[in-house]
Amino acid sequence: MHYVVHCLDHDGAVEKRLANYEAHKSYLAQAPVKTVISGPLLADDEKTMIGSCFVLEADSLAAVEEFNRNDPFARVGLWKTVSIRPFAKRVDNR
Repeated sequence: MHYVVHCLDHDGAVEKRLANYEAHKSYLAQAPVKTVISGPLLADDEKTMIGSCFVLEADSLAAVEEFNRNDPFARVGLWKTVSIRPFAKRVDNR
């Protein structure tokens, strides 16, 4: 099953994000769920990082919730809000 994880950072958290970026990338590389696509959400200036978005493949919602809790970004309190929803992929025009 696919899941979308949408996370918004606390205001003014760019430095905290950058300070934990390498740990976050390492975590994603060895995580027990499969990352279909991920990347930072951007402000209207299309440059400033304000959050994270993931499309994940996992066996259960519980597995995705655990994955998210253990992300270094979550552990340092980067995200103000996190939404995790099942996702039914219908089209992939790559």
